[in-house]
Amino acid sequence: MQEENNQTEVQNTSSQPVATVSQPSSTLMKDLLIPISIVIAGIAVGAGMYFGGAPAKGSDVPVAQPEKVADNTSKINPITDKDHVKGNRNAEIKIVEYSDFDCPFCSRFHDTMKVVAEKYGDDIAWVYRQFPLEQLHPQAPAVAMASECVAELGGDDAFWIFTDGYFAARGAGDKTAHAELIGKLVTESGVNTAAFTECFDSGRQLSKVQADMDNAVETGGRGTPWSILIGPSGKTYPINGALPQQTIEQVIELAKKEA
Repeated sequence: MQEENNQTEVQNTSSQPVATVSQPSSTLMKDLLIPISIVIAGIAVGAGMYFGGAPAKGSDVPVAQPEKVADNTSKINPITDKDHVKGNRNAEIKIVEYSDFDCPFCSRFHDTMKVVAEKYGDDIAWVYRQFPLEQLHPQAPAVAMASECVAELGGDDAFWIFTDGYFAARGAGDKTAHAELIGKLVTESGVNTAAFTECFDSGRQLSKVQADMDNAVETGGRGTPWSILIGPSGKTYPINGALPQQTIEQVIELAKKEA
């Protein structure tokens, strides 16, 4: 399922992994309340960004028009206790979202998914995975790693406080510097600041972010947001872009009928 040209999009023109993450500087987040730049050096997207055609409606950049590719959504990694889930982990319907914290369409889709998750309650599980596009949003990889440190230290409840807060701020047009906003949300999540800084500086969550990114690309993700619905029978359905609530609910109902 795809909303026309509503996502920031990348195209992999190489057989190499689409993204790699390198160790951040140990001084990167020493003072969370100073508006420093928090960029993880070394994240690259394949052979680079590919854009073509006229500027897309509803997009902040020209969007590529790639050729149709095979449906690889069945290659989605299994959901484990390392995933961040809102709702019922054992629900028959699971929506796995690969998202970029600084993508405006991801912010829109986050609001949509909050409504869908509240409406369906325990009937669905909403799973959040990382897909930061560094070439479009240089700070997004660091925010992704910060959210993983929050989850490590405070669990899923803390993760969702951080994530909901970040998207709410950016969606409302909040221009607070990344480090300052991260520091504020770390405090609101209840995570100890010193423990968070140690986690971030250690870089130990980089492999988690990388694994999510690799799987996003493997399953066919070429932009954000990229989501996959897993139905009761295990059948997978692509959700490409920030589709509206009505469309998401139609996919859910379709998956139920095809169970």
